[in-house]
Amino acid sequence: MENGKYNPVSEKSFKFAIRIVKLYKYLRDTKNEFVLAKQILRCGTSIGANVNEAQQGQSKKDFLMKMNIALKECSETKYWIDLLYETEYITNSMMQSIHEDCVELEKLLTTIVKTTSEAIN
Repeated sequence: MENGKYNPVSEKSFKFAIRIVKLYKYLRDTKNEFVLAKQILRCGTSIGANVNEAQQGQSKKDFLMKMNIALKECSETKYWIDLLYETEYITNSMMQSIHEDCVELEKLLTTIVKTTSEAIN
C-alpha cells in the first residue's frame, strides 16, 4: 500500500520478488546452481524495484520508462524460469506456479505501459 491506496502492481511485484529470493535460495542451497540462480535473482527482483522507482517518477515519461524496464525484466524472468525448468533445476509444478505469477505481472505491466503511452501521445 502506498499513501493508503492499494497498488496491485506494487504489491504483486513485491510478493513476486519474495518468491524469486526463495527460488534463488533453493537453487543455491539445494541444487548448487549459482550462475542461473543469480540471473533470475537479478531480473526477478528488479521488476518490483523498477515499479517502485516509477512511482517516484519525475514525469509521465520517467514513469513510463521505468515501467517499460520492469516489463522487460519480467520478460527476461520468464526466460530464466523456462530455462530452469527445461534444464531440470525446477519441477513442473514449481515452474507452473511461478510462471503464472510472472505472466500476471507481465499483463499488468503491459496494460500500464500501453495506457501511459496513449496518455502521453
